[in-house]
Amino acid sequence: MLTQLIQQPGPAPTGPMSLFSSPLVAMAFIFAIFYFLLIAPMRKKQKATATMIAQLKKGDEVVTGGGIFGRITAIDDERGFVVLQIADNVKIKVLRTGIAGPAGDRSSKGGCLSKRLRWRVLLIVLVVAGIVAGYVATGYAHARKDWVQGGRPPLSEALKRGIKLGLDLRGGIHLVLQVNTADAIKAERDEAVETLKAQAREQGVTLGAIEYPSDAAFTVASVSDEKKLDEVIKRWLPDWTTGSAGGRLTFSLKDASRRATEESAVAQAIETIRNRVDEFGVAEPLIAREGTDRILVQLPGIDDPKRVKDLIKNTAFLELKIVEKGPSTDKASLIGADGKVAADMELVEGKAEPGQRATNWYLLRKAAAITGRDLKNARPSHGQMGGNSISFFLTAAGAEKFGAATGANVNRLLAIVLDKRVQSAPVIHERITDQGQINGSFTPEEANDLALVLRAGALPAGLTYLEERTVGPSLGLDSIRKGITASIAGMLLVFIAVVFYYRRAGWNAVLALILNAILLLGAMSLFNATLTLPGIAGFILTIGMAVDSNVLIFERIREELRAGRAPKTAIENGFSKAFATIIDTHITVVISAIFLLQFGTGPVKGFAVTLLIGLLISVFTAVFVSHTVFELEYGRRQHIDALSI
Repeated sequence: MLTQLIQQPGPAPTGPMSLFSSPLVAMAFIFAIFYFLLIAPMRKKQKATATMIAQLKKGDEVVTGGGIFGRITAIDDERGFVVLQIADNVKIKVLRTGIAGPAGDRSSKGGCLSKRLRWRVLLIVLVVAGIVAGYVATGYAHARKDWVQGGRPPLSEALKRGIKLGLDLRGGIHLVLQVNTADAIKAERDEAVETLKAQAREQGVTLGAIEYPSDAAFTVASVSDEKKLDEVIKRWLPDWTTGSAGGRLTFSLKDASRRATEESAVAQAIETIRNRVDEFGVAEPLIAREGTDRILVQLPGIDDPKRVKDLIKNTAFLELKIVEKGPSTDKASLIGADGKVAADMELVEGKAEPGQRATNWYLLRKAAAITGRDLKNARPSHGQMGGNSISFFLTAAGAEKFGAATGANVNRLLAIVLDKRVQSAPVIHERITDQGQINGSFTPEEANDLALVLRAGALPAGLTYLEERTVGPSLGLDSIRKGITASIAGMLLVFIAVVFYYRRAGWNAVLALILNAILLLGAMSLFNATLTLPGIAGFILTIGMAVDSNVLIFERIREELRAGRAPKTAIENGFSKAFATIIDTHITVVISAIFLLQFGTGPVKGFAVTLLIGLLISVFTAVFVSHTVFELEYGRRQHIDALSI
């Protein structure tokens, strides 16, 4: 029996929206931090140095990059030299660019750490400590979700769970689905037919037989008042073109409207699947569009893959239709004498009951009174006979359509059709508006899952499964071991190479690379990024890019030393002049990574996330950290005879 119920909708799922829910927002935030922390100060320093050098004049007391103090006695603008008197009757020629600053600037002299250097060291310590603390805190938050033992999870468990693992590392299921957009086109056509019928009745226009030559077209045999019908069409069917042939009016869906319907169907299918998976509780799912009508679904680390797959496969395309004939086990008795089903009718199979041998069939009106798109809420409940059922609640527009349909068909059967099968066909005893009940032989779990599917939203079209793959946890663990081994081996080889080639300065690069790895893992944890097997490849590539930045700086310092610059000047010029090259090389790769992140899916996106975060961090470690280490080692010395590079 179809009865009215007291509406008690469940609370809508709530949760704090993460500031960094969009990858591009997260990347923009990191770039902004590094810009104001690194790029802007570097540009400001370069501008200030250029201004100071341009304003040098005779009599100025200055200090060179090598720590030599003197007074300017002459300036050679053509060759870019200044003459410094450093003692009585002792003068030297120095390049303008070799002047570090006024002699009163004590930051260039030896002694204790300068205020600027102390701030740089403090900032590095705070950044590293903050990211490590964030990684541990995130790991504890993830570990507590699955921690069944008493007390707090151990630190080792938090370190393991600090970063999310993708499907290829954690195990799970991989699905590729195709949206049958033709279903959405048919639904659009049926809704247009019902609208035309309703408005024609209001205007007193009699319509002839309606036929359906295709999914996106229908025809009307004859019309009593064509002028009034034209007004109805212009007002209520703007997305349809009309024509006349053979005494019939032909209605065709416009190409633009067709494309919009197909796009909407795919977008709505993605959102519906995401809602279902979220309500089911699958952690860290990947649901993304592939091509024009395909959807990629990856569900890592799930305990019950069959139930989740059944949940997604259950398209739950709900339709409530008036029954013309049936139910009957004799299919032929429901069809006309000519053996054909009328154009505005359809023959639908009934759901098999336990112990039932013969199948029931129903002859239904093709146009649905309401569909799943009219649902507002659904929840499991108990039917009047004590069985499991599903209570549903309609939107305002759906309630109006449902009220009109049930009011005009009191004492007739109303078929509840789910995925092209009649679940039940209760009797309409009175006009019903905003709520109803689906009865059937449901188990408690089936009733709960069906209510979940309907509540999350009915799919606008059916789905076809093109690919289904299961990744075992053991395969994921093996991938992790190989990835970690490759990363460690790569880093060790790089460490040995830079130390052998650049000697003592190579240890500076080693420290930068270690901090680069720590900051990269911590940043991925803080931004809730997922580490995939291609992501590990991006991690290794980031190490190479970071080494490349150090190589550019060190080679520039060598060039300055070969040109006769003092060691301190060579260090300053090396970092300053290599900085623009480093930014240029990184910006081009960052732009490529952003496009991969925005338009890629699955492994491509995992690679892009790791690469993008790693590139931004490598600029910080190669320039900011390495420069600070050089200043800590050489900045306090008055005179430097040579650099170990």
